[in-house]
Amino acid sequence: MEFGRVPEHELPTVDFTLPPDTGFTLQTLLEAGKASSFEVHVGCAKWGRKEWVGQIYPPKTKDANFLDEYVKHFNCIELNATFYQVYGPDTIGKWKEKAAANPDFKFCPKFSQSISHIRRLKNAEDITTSFYEGITAFGEKLGPLFLQLSDNFTPKSLPELTAYLEHLPTDIPVYVELRHKNWFAEPDTRDAVFNLFKRLHIGSVITDATGRRDCVHMMLPTPNAFIRFVGNGLHPTDYARCDEWIDRIAQWRDKGLQTVWFFMHQHDERYSPQLSDYVIENLNARLGLSIKRPQFIETKKGLFD
Repeated sequence: MEFGRVPEHELPTVDFTLPPDTGFTLQTLLEAGKASSFEVHVGCAKWGRKEWVGQIYPPKTKDANFLDEYVKHFNCIELNATFYQVYGPDTIGKWKEKAAANPDFKFCPKFSQSISHIRRLKNAEDITTSFYEGITAFGEKLGPLFLQLSDNFTPKSLPELTAYLEHLPTDIPVYVELRHKNWFAEPDTRDAVFNLFKRLHIGSVITDATGRRDCVHMMLPTPNAFIRFVGNGLHPTDYARCDEWIDRIAQWRDKGLQTVWFFMHQHDERYSPQLSDYVIENLNARLGLSIKRPQFIETKKGLFD
């Protein structure tokens, strides 16, 4: 992922501190009350990473078997493949079968770019129908969906966003990722869109990228967190940032948070499994969880070691 990337020499100058909880978020968690259960899912964005052969995939693993190996290490995937192509039930069904060995595994499909970036949510009913017809074939393996709006999708398009979200099926959770700076720059605009999400029980994606600290908005319209974390090649700041997220998630759980979806990104994805392992290990220790950690074939070594 290139979103929010800054030159390496600028990393020490970035204030990575997570913003304090907003009153909006605190109210959402208060209304939810103490959760009877708490679920945490940690994964990456793609399974098709050749860099992971010899790291978590056995040597000589073929591309066709990457998903078979991925599900042995993580309990979810942020499925970016569905952004580039609308897949039918047959293909989705084959992916589901590959994940059968992991009973906890969930696919979290990204809405097609034809819906979000090309048609920009207008006159997209036919593609949306095809998208849902495909992803529902995941059955019990289907996690939440996420709708990423383009960098140039501005608050002027709030009416289109409202109309689109109001007509989505309500039986599958949906999260929205906002990217244009104006969604966060004006309090009235920010309040309008997040109140819309809350009214429709739509979640919000929090994207923690180095060069776009405004996207770390810390607004939870539902008692569920969907975090896209973008690291910098295992730079020391990556670990400090993850530590702070673990602290915040623990605080949110005590206030009423019900689920967490934490997806690891790196500008160089060879490092995603290692930082994911760090997050899982420390979430388990802090929250008393037993999320299975990825298993490495050889000693992990980072870019900044």
